[in-house]
Amino acid sequence: MGFLSVAYQLLFLQLLLFHSQGSATLCSQDQKVRIDNKNLTVYIPSSQSQVSRKNIKPYPTTDPLHLVTSVQIVNEETNLPACDFNHNVPVLVFSSGGYTGNLFHEMDELIIPLFITSRHFRSNLKFVIIDYKAWWVNKYSRILSRLSRYEFINPAVNGSVHCFPGAVIGLKFHGLLALNRTDIPGGAKTRRFVNEHEMVVMMEELGFGVFAGGCGHLAGGATGLDWASSNYFGEPAREMGVKYLEYTIEPEESTLFQTYGKDHAVVTDPQSIFVKGYQAARAVCIDEQNLKINVERFGETLFQAKQLIEDSSSLN
Repeated sequence: MGFLSVAYQLLFLQLLLFHSQGSATLCSQDQKVRIDNKNLTVYIPSSQSQVSRKNIKPYPTTDPLHLVTSVQIVNEETNLPACDFNHNVPVLVFSSGGYTGNLFHEMDELIIPLFITSRHFRSNLKFVIIDYKAWWVNKYSRILSRLSRYEFINPAVNGSVHCFPGAVIGLKFHGLLALNRTDIPGGAKTRRFVNEHEMVVMMEELGFGVFAGGCGHLAGGATGLDWASSNYFGEPAREMGVKYLEYTIEPEESTLFQTYGKDHAVVTDPQSIFVKGYQAARAVCIDEQNLKINVERFGETLFQAKQLIEDSSSLN
């Protein structure tokens, strides 16, 4: 039966013709899939698809596709490039472009989808990483090495033709920070609280047990990020059945208020910064912004959380 076990064959059938936002998954069981790294072209047998030629951006969400390089899928039986290297395990092609550099997007659009897509193979596949970023690969090397036991291929420095017995192009995406368990088989963060000690004291006075570790803290809201906070944190929490309480800061609670002044567009009209593009908005609203929380206002939200916990406990 060659390199493919019965389980692998069934797996490929499950992945065949899978489509996600902005990318597609394709595979071949019986004939070689050839990847020309120089031209970023994947040659698959004609019997595997009805489309003779198409471009795919192997990234799971549509928003940052302008930052992702296209891969060309070609159905061809003749005039194929010769194989420089033959592999006996399948390949997963994906891009580490997009919004890498932002911890949320790295986890939501790469690490989680990568786990969802590759977990089935139990590390027996190779990664071809388009838009290869060495710093990103190094940052997540421990995770990546658990998902693939083989050396990664960077097409930008390896322009040869590699042949595989099967291929997956793109990553599955279940939703924002989401894992659909029915489909899963058996660095430092930006933005910090500058008055962390006051917040800890207030939480402890309310009766919360607080652990202050040496790691960064993930903030769900900041000036200019209301939409992102609600959609990236609130909505996934609600979909998981978790009660979500949102705390929206006042302008004075952002260090941007002191940096730019109360009348600057960064404070009065944050969306005017976002229309300049993601990189411009990130440089100000994410990388440059810290939070000085009003502990009295925030305490009111925490008091609500405490009541919800107590009410839930009384029902058990």
